[in-house]
Amino acid sequence: MENSGNPQEMTVPPVEGVAGGGTAYGWNDGVMLSSNRIKGSIDPTEVPSADLLHVWCMPSTANIGSQEMPRPLEHARNMKTSCQDKQIICPAQDTRVTLLAARNERESVQIAMRPKVSWGGSGGAVKVQCSDLCSPSGDRLVVGESLKLRRLVSILGVPDALVPLDLPVSQISLLPGETTAIWVSIDVPSTQPPGQYEGELIITATKADAESQAKCLGKAERRQLYSELSNFLEIVDPIDGKPLDEVVQRLKSATTNLRSIVQSPSFCELFSDGDPVDMMDEDAISNLSVRVKLSLTISDTVIEDRFGVEHGTDEWYEALDHHFKWLLQYRISPYFCRWGDSMRVLTYTCPWPAHHPKSDEYFSDPRLAAYAVPYRQVVPGGAEKDYLRREIETLKTKTHWKKAYFYLWDEPLNLEQYDNIRNMACEIQAYAHDARILTTYYCGPSDAPLASNNFEAFVKVPKFLRPHTQIYCTSEWVFGNREDLVKDVIAELQPENGERSENLEFEGPLLDVL
Repeated sequence: MENSGNPQEMTVPPVEGVAGGGTAYGWNDGVMLSSNRIKGSIDPTEVPSADLLHVWCMPSTANIGSQEMPRPLEHARNMKTSCQDKQIICPAQDTRVTLLAARNERESVQIAMRPKVSWGGSGGAVKVQCSDLCSPSGDRLVVGESLKLRRLVSILGVPDALVPLDLPVSQISLLPGETTAIWVSIDVPSTQPPGQYEGELIITATKADAESQAKCLGKAERRQLYSELSNFLEIVDPIDGKPLDEVVQRLKSATTNLRSIVQSPSFCELFSDGDPVDMMDEDAISNLSVRVKLSLTISDTVIEDRFGVEHGTDEWYEALDHHFKWLLQYRISPYFCRWGDSMRVLTYTCPWPAHHPKSDEYFSDPRLAAYAVPYRQVVPGGAEKDYLRREIETLKTKTHWKKAYFYLWDEPLNLEQYDNIRNMACEIQAYAHDARILTTYYCGPSDAPLASNNFEAFVKVPKFLRPHTQIYCTSEWVFGNREDLVKDVIAELQPENGERSENLEFEGPLLDVL
């Protein structure tokens, strides 16, 4: 393999957050064309929000500071179909962000905002609303559960903290001459049905005090509301052992009290003609908002869908080879990964079998520090019988065998999953006693506690998995800032038997690093 040359000369593979966002984000580097500046007093309820603020999208890998300059939005499903003419400035009132994810994966994107003018005092305020992502079959990713919004806050001038926003509606204050970013993250459950999911993020300029007036009740109103709710609880609470007639009477009385609370002036703005008003529907009929349409494709074949290739074809091998070479130039030892059931994973650094010339080319490269060996055949077909034995027998004759490891399961949770790791490890180590097994974890088996508390159980996981795991991979968030806890975990390891610990800092089901 070529081991020289300028890393900058290599073409960057089109993946999210690299070289303009790949298939996930649509924008270009053209200059934002400003609208005619609005003069005089501004009522944001009468002016299109696109005339009051810039809104644009950025990948999750971008650092968006307060002086980040606006970029024009595009009508784009992905970079392949975005505006080709860099001078074309698409309207900012309606755009689409397209994401592709595997199940049990998280995808994120940033939405940036910057005032063009000030309204309602310093800068202005915007109302941010988000809908569920729904598929044509009726499946959905629910806001607040799978879909979350956070405001990016700078610490000592560096964009760092992510502060959760109220969902499905939140209000944000914008400062004049500064950019504010919202971090949108979508967590796809492992059981989520594949398909196309769509929703939208609605950004509307609003009066700065609109929300505070709605939320802040006077002391007298709060006292009255507290009194009525307390009375309601006194009616419904002590019903155990009461006769049925008395229970029915209490419920009728409680219903009357609760209805009077709901119909009080404190909540009158939430009703129109006696029917609740859906806040998303209420704003949807307005043409003043900026709408960012969110489109997420959940796929079991992410690489195939992302690059439009068929699994096992020459084009598929070429796509993986492109990623491998690009990451290796930065001394990153990558592996590709496919999810199975219950967090079982098929991980491999090289898609070709061990006897293929490409395998030696990959594994012998001095820049590669470690490589993952698949537990079963990556591309089904051919001689699958005794595949694992043949792979191991071939690889252990090579000088690079000391780099090899098997990553079989991602963060086991119960005794059955831990037993599965043991069983697979036994099969592997029957062919090569020095084969290394890597296990990621953040807890012991929930149904067979190893200790009296969670952390003590976490510390004892190496002993529980010994001798079936040699590389113990943990997430830094488990430790927090306590160095003593790190020392406790390391003290449990037996380096004389080849055991070691790794910090798991980045993990994803498409591409990962060790």
